[in-house]
Amino acid sequence: MAHSNSAKKRIRQNEKRRLINRWRKSAVKDSVRAFDEAVADGKTDEAATQLKTVYKRLDKIAAKGTIHKNTAARKKSRLAKRLEKISVG
Repeated sequence: MAHSNSAKKRIRQNEKRRLINRWRKSAVKDSVRAFDEAVADGKTDEAATQLKTVYKRLDKIAAKGTIHKNTAARKKSRLAKRLEKISVG
């Protein structure tokens, strides 16, 4: 257990950041889930709209430091590939 005031404060801050980061990651997962449902149903227009939402969320959380920018780029690339597959096929 922390003894100094600064260590106690750090524990409080870490807990707040952890909850915020969990919320952000969960929001991205929800967006991706909505995108996947649109892709599964073959709705290319809706999927494209959902993809824009996912891109925006990924870019925001990468900018905040919740995930690394390259991780966001990799996820965006893979999602774009999925959309391309249904729009061509």
